[in-house]
Amino acid sequence: MPILNSDKKKEMESLNALFKFATEGIIITDKKGIITKANPSAERLFGYYSGELVGKTVENLIPDHLAHKHHGHREMFNKNPHSRSMGQDIALMAKRKDGTEFPVEISLTHFVQDEQMYVVAFIIDISERLAAQEKIKRVNIELEQKVSERTKVLQEALKELEQSKEQLSKALDKEKELNDLKSRFVTMASHEFRTPLSTILSSVSLISKYKTEEEDTKRSKHVDRVKSAVTNMTLILNDFLSAEKLETGKIASSPVEFDLKQLVSDIINELSGLLKPNQKIDFTFLGSEFVYLDKQMMRNIFINLISNAIKFSLDSKIISLFISNEKHTVHIEVKDQGIGIPKEEQKNLFERFYRAKNATNIQGTGLGLSIVAKYIEEMKGKIDFTSELNLGTTFTLDIPYQKL
Repeated sequence: MPILNSDKKKEMESLNALFKFATEGIIITDKKGIITKANPSAERLFGYYSGELVGKTVENLIPDHLAHKHHGHREMFNKNPHSRSMGQDIALMAKRKDGTEFPVEISLTHFVQDEQMYVVAFIIDISERLAAQEKIKRVNIELEQKVSERTKVLQEALKELEQSKEQLSKALDKEKELNDLKSRFVTMASHEFRTPLSTILSSVSLISKYKTEEEDTKRSKHVDRVKSAVTNMTLILNDFLSAEKLETGKIASSPVEFDLKQLVSDIINELSGLLKPNQKIDFTFLGSEFVYLDKQMMRNIFINLISNAIKFSLDSKIISLFISNEKHTVHIEVKDQGIGIPKEEQKNLFERFYRAKNATNIQGTGLGLSIVAKYIEEMKGKIDFTSELNLGTTFTLDIPYQKL
């Protein structure tokens, strides 16, 4: 046995101490995989007593289902020995004496002594590390779920806020529109009421002067003028009240059974005071007289369409009103021989306050047809029209109703 000098001896003692007290498991094997040396940490790691690992093959420390593959790996390492780490990218498992398995990370290196190659394996139990990583992974998943849930809640809150904002904006727009409607009505009403009020005032003043029987004709003429003026004012008020109720959503179809033919006859009689000299309403009704619809809506529809036909037709013209009630659908045609509607303006006919250029000198609110269209829509019906300038206009309506 060679005698070591003191420096060499100290170096060997240091290496032995390092091997003995290293916290990592260290195992040394020969080319055949037989363990020649194992430090205390390796023995504790695999559950063996001191010196018990020496003489065993490294396959004893590998799970049974993987041990058969290790022979090939060892041969490959012997052919090309080099330092390398294992278990960082792939999961490596080791086996204790009692057969339990645990994850490891292994670093390999080699050295040659007396012309024999030996392999050194540094082994670390990474169970705690993997458990910590798994815990971190679970925490991250939980955090992601919480973030996702919070994000979803936040998105829903933002969506609700956006909807509330949109609803508020719509409500403000509607309020603004309603205020504009009222403002425009006040302006329009002050103008439209002036004429009938002046007519009423002058006629009443003149009536008081006609006291004899010979003057009955003159009195009757002025009484008719008062009636016509009052009817005009009533129509204007009805238009405004209907428009406001529609805007505020206070009107909904409430169908009842009623005699449609009688209703229209009463309306024609009521509006007769508006007829111009020699004007005539030709009324035709076919089918069942009884319907199941909203009576007030139907009344307002006929008042608007008939009064418009009267206003926009000249003296001595015929206004045709045709109604048929078959198969639970009321078909209506109101035809006049009036001034007609310019083609370029027909697309705006059902807009509120809209009045064609050729109708500016004729009394009206510009609300009537927009109200009619809303009523028809509420009753699930359809409205259409054809018009030729200076030849007249025909409105066509189809309103369905359910059988009683």
